[in-house]
Amino acid sequence: MNVPQAKLEALVQRLDDLSAKLSQEQPTDVLIALSKEHSELEPVARSAGVLLQARQELVDLDQLEADPDMRALAAAERPLILEKIERLEGEMRVALLPRDAADEKSAIVEIRAGTGGDEAGLFAGDLLRMYERYAALKNWKVELLSLSEGSVGGVKEAVISISGKGVFARLRHESGVHRVQRVPDTEASGRIHTSAATVAVLPEVEDVDIEIADSDLRVDTYRAGGAGGQKVNTTDSAIRITHVPTGLVVVQQDERSQHRNRATAMKILRARLYEHEREKRDNARAAERRGQVGSGDRSERIRTYNFPQGRVSDHRIELTLYKLPAVMEGTGLDEFIDALIADRQAQLLAGDA
Repeated sequence: MNVPQAKLEALVQRLDDLSAKLSQEQPTDVLIALSKEHSELEPVARSAGVLLQARQELVDLDQLEADPDMRALAAAERPLILEKIERLEGEMRVALLPRDAADEKSAIVEIRAGTGGDEAGLFAGDLLRMYERYAALKNWKVELLSLSEGSVGGVKEAVISISGKGVFARLRHESGVHRVQRVPDTEASGRIHTSAATVAVLPEVEDVDIEIADSDLRVDTYRAGGAGGQKVNTTDSAIRITHVPTGLVVVQQDERSQHRNRATAMKILRARLYEHEREKRDNARAAERRGQVGSGDRSERIRTYNFPQGRVSDHRIELTLYKLPAVMEGTGLDEFIDALIADRQAQLLAGDA
């Protein structure tokens, strides 16, 4: 279905109106609001203008075909212009898709070792470094919020904050079970082991995004303990915060300061509550689709990393790349992310998501 002409013209006109208003003297709060709308609208309105121009080229071509001397030239041009319009129509439909308010936010990424013992912990550590490297390539800021190390140098659980514009939009599809197939360093017989780690990606939210009443929180403090029960310090610096209405619990003991532990725990809790509310909101809309695709491998195993074969396979979009080293270094991750974003856009256009 083509985008209506009136809608395209309205987008272009609105951008012109905003540009005119921004050139005039405005109160600071109005100026900020106008600038924000202009920034968000500009790429969409520019695309609308290009599509309008292509449609006009087709109209002009129709007129040329009425001239016997120009008919052959116009006939040769028509397939090119039609192809151009078809491409621009597709891009425009994607640009007009409803935006998830969380997409532009930073993200909190939680990585946990799953089945597979020590090898699962080592793989969880590999995933942590993969996302840290990917963030560095994007010039995003990474902050380690919480880390629980495994017995052989791996990771039991790690929580990191990745800050930057559009982080959640890029990483949201990383949530799920990541499976690894490789020969562990401790395997003398060379047998391939299969292990797993889970990744959860949550949009990072500010205080204004979600309100948490103090009366809904139960806060417990205790002394932080290290490996083997050794005390990290002698003060009650560790924090356990329970959100009573939902039962969500966050434990934080990495810092020696109770104040810093509480601040970090609230940051994580706020992100989890925001995601909890998003899931409730989307539940009804997604119920029918979940019933169609089930809760099998799509949700339980999103990607497999096969080290002996050097391949990575994403089971949701049936994409396999023989670029495992590049993916683990972060440089090859965009191919999967771009394909997953395109797949989601296709589902939205089809009305399935």
